[in-house]
Amino acid sequence: MVEDQIRRRGIRDERVLSAMEEVPRHLFVPEEIRHLAYTDAPLPIGEGQTISQPYIVAEMTAALRLSGTEKVLEIGTGSGYQTAILARLCRELETIERLPSLSADARVRLATMDIGNVTFVVGDGSLGSPGHAPFDRILSAAASPSVPAPWVSQLSEGGVIVLPVGDRYEQELTRVTLRCGRTETEVLGGCRFVPLVGMYGFHR
Repeated sequence: MVEDQIRRRGIRDERVLSAMEEVPRHLFVPEEIRHLAYTDAPLPIGEGQTISQPYIVAEMTAALRLSGTEKVLEIGTGSGYQTAILARLCRELETIERLPSLSADARVRLATMDIGNVTFVVGDGSLGSPGHAPFDRILSAAASPSVPAPWVSQLSEGGVIVLPVGDRYEQELTRVTLRCGRTETEVLGGCRFVPLVGMYGFHR
């Protein structure tokens, strides 16, 4: 999967590639579709949610430009697959999920993998986590109509947000960097994610 679907499509960050080699994706999908776990496609995980395709996980993770010292906020725990990748690449990770069942299942999966630098939170991810800010990096696995203002306010100087921005059906993968109190925005390409539901996202 890593060689054919990720490295050959241009992902060059060796830390990201190694992390994806270390995390077994089949453990994060329902048993009845585990034979599809290493295909380059999103897969359903229940509750109307999906696990992102491997390439997009790699692309978003690489776009964060992690060195290993960062404090990271993840919006949308989902299955915990992206969480497990991030946990290997940063110092400290907080992950927020609005659906309690998904958060609980992800917590169990990461515990069995002896990943101990992750804090799991159930709540409205569009609000971020003001009590634990600032964050060096923020990654969202759900699409927002715009960059939520609370995330920008919770970002440290030089920090980066990677998120899908657009409507409910089509988005652009976007990287936002905070420099001298101002945001710089780059569009990395088209994508399609489940919607961010919350005060600064989409309504139910």
